[in-house]
Amino acid sequence: MIDRATIDKIMDAANIVDVVSDFVTLKRAGANLKGLCPFHDDRTPSFMVSPAKNYCKCFACGKGGNPVGFIMEHEQISYPEALRYLARKYGIAIEEKEMSQEDLQRQDDRESMFIVNEWANQWFQHQLHDTPDGRAIGLTYFRQRGFRDDIIQKFQLGFCPDQNVEVNTTDKDGTTRLLRFGVMSNDALKAGYQEKYLTNDPETGLGTGISIKNDRGALRDRYWGRVIFPIHTMSGKVVGFGGRVLDAATKGVNVKYQNSPESIIYSKKRELYGLFQAKQAIRKHDLCFLVEGYTDVMAMHQSGVENVVASSGTALTDDQIRLIHRLTDNITVIYDGDAAGIKASQRGIDMLLAQGMNVRLLLLPDGDDPDSFARKHNAEEFQQYLGEHQVDFIKFKTDLLLEEAKGDPMAKSKLVNNIVQSISVIPNEITRAIYVQATAATMQMQEGLITSAVARQVEQNLEEARKQRERERDRRNLNQIASGSTPPPPSANEEVAEVLLPTSDIPLPPSDLPQSANATGAPSSAETAPYAPLVTGIRNREERRFHDKEEELVRLILRHGEQMVGTMHNDNGEEQPITIIEYIAASLIQDELQLSVPLHKTIVELALQHVHDAGFVAEKFFLNYPDPTINSFTFDMVTDKEQLSRMHQKKQSNYSEPEVNLTELTNHLLTDYKIEIVNKELKQIMREMQDPELIKDKDRFTTVMTRYKEFKDIEKKLAHQQGGRVMK
Repeated sequence: MIDRATIDKIMDAANIVDVVSDFVTLKRAGANLKGLCPFHDDRTPSFMVSPAKNYCKCFACGKGGNPVGFIMEHEQISYPEALRYLARKYGIAIEEKEMSQEDLQRQDDRESMFIVNEWANQWFQHQLHDTPDGRAIGLTYFRQRGFRDDIIQKFQLGFCPDQNVEVNTTDKDGTTRLLRFGVMSNDALKAGYQEKYLTNDPETGLGTGISIKNDRGALRDRYWGRVIFPIHTMSGKVVGFGGRVLDAATKGVNVKYQNSPESIIYSKKRELYGLFQAKQAIRKHDLCFLVEGYTDVMAMHQSGVENVVASSGTALTDDQIRLIHRLTDNITVIYDGDAAGIKASQRGIDMLLAQGMNVRLLLLPDGDDPDSFARKHNAEEFQQYLGEHQVDFIKFKTDLLLEEAKGDPMAKSKLVNNIVQSISVIPNEITRAIYVQATAATMQMQEGLITSAVARQVEQNLEEARKQRERERDRRNLNQIASGSTPPPPSANEEVAEVLLPTSDIPLPPSDLPQSANATGAPSSAETAPYAPLVTGIRNREERRFHDKEEELVRLILRHGEQMVGTMHNDNGEEQPITIIEYIAASLIQDELQLSVPLHKTIVELALQHVHDAGFVAEKFFLNYPDPTINSFTFDMVTDKEQLSRMHQKKQSNYSEPEVNLTELTNHLLTDYKIEIVNKELKQIMREMQDPELIKDKDRFTTVMTRYKEFKDIEKKLAHQQGGRVMK
């Protein structure tokens, strides 16, 4: 486990802009930076990064956090793993303490697989460069394809020989058998790596799959006799491999490429080959080239074009597009001369357009792919061709299909409908209008006809999306009914004319968190209880106003809670300084009041526990708190109005603390909150007084009237206090 001092050192060193910039292209927006959210299908930048707060947040999906929270969410790793990630990034040494069995197992499943992949990556490279077969077969193959040694090194290419070793194994009954193991699998076992991480369980996704266990129990090398292309995440971790067969060395093999199986660390639909090597160039040029295969990427790098990635022979997916879109809005898809392949890829163009990408396309001469074209031309000629032959998707489609439609009105109608379908998925209305004009001019048609057709298709798309959401909801409900549970009610965005605040199922930190929390600083799962919803169905102004008054108190605590606002007498009659946190808590206790929202109460409790810690600053403490619900809420509360989106501006208060005295402001907010409580009680009493049965019950009538008088007296006192109450 990681001690508190090391955690503090990591948190102090981690810069949110540095961390997020490894995965998202950020652009300056006033005092902050913004980019496309990496956590949802974001078509316009809604992800804000605040250098001053060292925090990030998406104002569309709500995800974000401090540097640790961002890495946890982005890499789907635990709190300790995120700390280790940042420690490696900033060169901070970590002294591990004993971990619980649960933590150790969770970490082993992912980290051990990454370790095995990294070992295999080094082993493959060693075989390519330092063994006779590797140099004679693997290295010769790459050089014959025209790749320089620096490109081979840059992409960490390797080789797996077609060799086996005989191994004596003993069965459970004591029987000894001689089995043939792949040479790599045998070396991995000898190096101490467990079989479960070398093989792959397709049901659980456990294991890298670099080895395959046969019926007799021997481990064979998945990539035997192949050259190896390691696949990296955007951050540089090896998640899988692609192995290409060499016909001269492995005759009779039908499968050209052998790829890593799906696992808990690798999914081919979420990875792009070459993204790790290309991300800086994509940001620099604000453009990404998309090709099909591994060698296409390498050939373009060798020609000086580094902002290129490959979908690795699979159909383009939304996850892959989002990876690119986080780095740039602009993409050029490069096709070879195969007309059938181009037509089959039309869906990918629409997917790119639907995610708000600016799409251009480039067709290479017949028979050429980027690899073969690069081998026929020098780097200057290659780059010149790329610059001169990129066209927008409308011109590309019309050039491709118009020849087929010549003289055939029905074929031309299909072409127009094809283009209309592509335009309809573009999310930006202005961009759609520009493409409508271009289509009308190209096809020599009235612009109004194209506009109407696009509008109808947009409506159809929206209706289909709505039906798809309903089908997914029905499917989830049926699954829950089948499992014996009650289906959830419609989500907030499915309700009409109803304002709902988000709910949370994040554990509530126990009151003795400083003692019971584990060594990472995260709440102990065994000692936590779920948060109740923050607000479940605020449907009227009265409830909204009451919630807002309470939220203003918590906002003040988060922004300035550690500051002194005066003195109070302790039990010995001595005067002692008091912070805003303590004053608010004492005032509520004195009037026998408590906050109504569980999250608010938790924040006040934690603040009281830590307010006298050395160097305690409420804002920093809660922004860095391990619970993502708390630090996300804190970010909303402490971020200035002008730094928020318009939607969030509406939720901000009408005061600005620096413009007023904090003592006066604290009293003002407390009194406002108490007045709101009294008003709620008075309205409830008034509703009781309207009951026609009340007058018949004298005792109840007397009780109600007495309560009414008491609360009216309190109301008068609070109204008088609005002028200000002096704290000693």
